[in-house]
Amino acid sequence: QVQLVESGGGLVQAGGSLKLSCACAASGRSFSDYGMGWFRQAPGKEREFVADINWSGGRTYYADSVKGRFTISRDNAKNTVYLQMNSLKPEDTAVYYCAAKPVASSYRYWGQGTQVTVSL
Repeated sequence: QVQLVESGGGLVQAGGSLKLSCACAASGRSFSDYGMGWFRQAPGKEREFVADINWSGGRTYYADSVKGRFTISRDNAKNTVYLQMNSLKPEDTAVYYCAAKPVASSYRYWGQGTQVTVSL
């Protein structure tokens, strides 16, 4: 079982920055056994992929909409994955979720989400 708790969301003006954190508690397995990802869901829209990172942090992948502005990272010693968001735009407003997936599997565990609101 994996529990994920996001934090760091809030209200920020366009052009500003926020850093999201996701703390992971995994029973029976190590945090480094999981690939981690960030997703977001805006009102009235489907949840969409934002970024992901492999178990070691050596490989990352981003949605085109955030490439060059967002950075995903992880600290396996702290069981935490991060999303640094810079140059935020109003269209980045959404609930942001972190998710975990075992190796060679789909995303199986989800956090409760944290709200990010970007104002003009």
